[in-house]
Amino acid sequence: MPGTRGAVPVPMQANGTSDLTLDILSTLDQQQPIHTAEAFPHASQAEIKAALDRLASRSMVEYETNDSEQVILTEEGQQICDEGSHEWKVWEAVKSKGRIPIKELEKIVGPSAKIGQGNAFKLKWIKKDGDALTPVAKEVTDTTRQLLQHVNEHNPFPDPKQLKDYQKRKLVTTRKVITYSVRKGPRWALEIPQEVTDLNVDMLQDGSWETANFKPYNFNALGEPQNAGALHPLNKVREEFRKIFFSQDFIEMPTARYVDSGFWNFDTLFVPQQHPARDMQDTFYVSDPPEAGPPGPDPVADKALDEMEADSQMYRDSESADTSKLDYSQYYKNVKAVHQDGAFGSIGYRYPYSDAETRKLVLRTHTTAVSAYCLHRLATNPRPARYFSIDRVFRNESVDATHLAEFHQIEGVIADYGLTLGGLMDFLGKFFTKLGISNLRFKPAYNPYTEPSMEVFGYHHGLGKWVEIGNSGMFRPEMLLAMGLPDDLRCYGFGLSLERPTMIKYGVSNIRELLGHKVNLGFIESNAAVRLDKD
Repeated sequence: MPGTRGAVPVPMQANGTSDLTLDILSTLDQQQPIHTAEAFPHASQAEIKAALDRLASRSMVEYETNDSEQVILTEEGQQICDEGSHEWKVWEAVKSKGRIPIKELEKIVGPSAKIGQGNAFKLKWIKKDGDALTPVAKEVTDTTRQLLQHVNEHNPFPDPKQLKDYQKRKLVTTRKVITYSVRKGPRWALEIPQEVTDLNVDMLQDGSWETANFKPYNFNALGEPQNAGALHPLNKVREEFRKIFFSQDFIEMPTARYVDSGFWNFDTLFVPQQHPARDMQDTFYVSDPPEAGPPGPDPVADKALDEMEADSQMYRDSESADTSKLDYSQYYKNVKAVHQDGAFGSIGYRYPYSDAETRKLVLRTHTTAVSAYCLHRLATNPRPARYFSIDRVFRNESVDATHLAEFHQIEGVIADYGLTLGGLMDFLGKFFTKLGISNLRFKPAYNPYTEPSMEVFGYHHGLGKWVEIGNSGMFRPEMLLAMGLPDDLRCYGFGLSLERPTMIKYGVSNIRELLGHKVNLGFIESNAAVRLDKD
């Protein structure tokens, strides 16, 4: 027996009421079109919609949806409609008594006495006589009650301006009303026909499939939700940034090392050992193991960089870096000298340099520690280079709507000969244009490892305002020359957070809803991929 759907609806339900689907067919047989608000005033919108969809899926009827706004009285408005306005009650009480002490008005009129008294004063229905109220008008018209009675009976509000006023007074409110206009469909019938849902062998053999009434496919059905995986919005935006960097021949730096030494995280970047950023209230220190060893090569990072450079058009015709030539012991001495005594034309900071500080282990506060490693590696074969990284960093900060103790940093580094500050500004203008941010503004700033330094602001068309989008600068000679790079090789550095553009693109106002245990999984699953070049 083939599967079937749609037996004729039962004429009567268990509670004795007629079937709404059958009622629609019966009413439509007598007249068309029918308007559900007039034909079925007591049926709920959900019941009518379900019955119409049942018939429309079989092409028995066609219907159109009509949306309208209906004005209804609030509880206070209904009370005024039944009993009279607050000001009318006050006037009636004062007129009937002739004179009422103000203190006794609430006992006579009720809780609405204060509002009614004020309105009655404005309308000049009553006046104050000492500490009592006396009537002024002999006869009054309660227009508020009349208007509410009209709305209660006929629904439309005569004057739109009055509607807003009465809404502010919380006497009326509006609600959306959905009704339907129904007419006969191409497969109109008074009874719901039985439809075949499955084609089987028996139907093919006896030929009954030729005359069978098959249920049509519903191509508008959304289908069951699938438990498929979904990329986090941060990963989607991160991938867009990676495409932008790769399109400009940047090489992605290996950033898997979350724990680093104070030497790479601070000292190589010419950050003084007394800098506030190195305090425990700003940086997470690792207690086990207690300290790092001396600076040295990272074979895993070197292998990853070699593979990236081999795939890059910029490095294809040049020799790869020979890391065996790197003298990390001399590099350490150079860094110590430029801090403590001054070197390479700089007077340095001139303080006693502590070897113990360099060996402290920290959760990296920025990915610039990785940039320093890559630039030092570049000293074996100085040449133009472009590096970028997007990864997690850690700061000992108080968590609020815009700050987390861990977040993602996007960093770009460009090394080349003859670079100037104007060239950096021009590059940033082109780079951020790809993100949908234009008309950059630059503000002087201070960074220990860049000079000059600039904060970058841009006008975001999606938000319609200026936003701070990053920090930038040119790496200091104290940092680059200590690595063994030539005097005329300059280096740009710029960075921004990954969370800020993600929050802008996805309309998230609280960063804790984007990253952490408060993230809504439905938000992750339902949001499409982002395009940074679209407002």
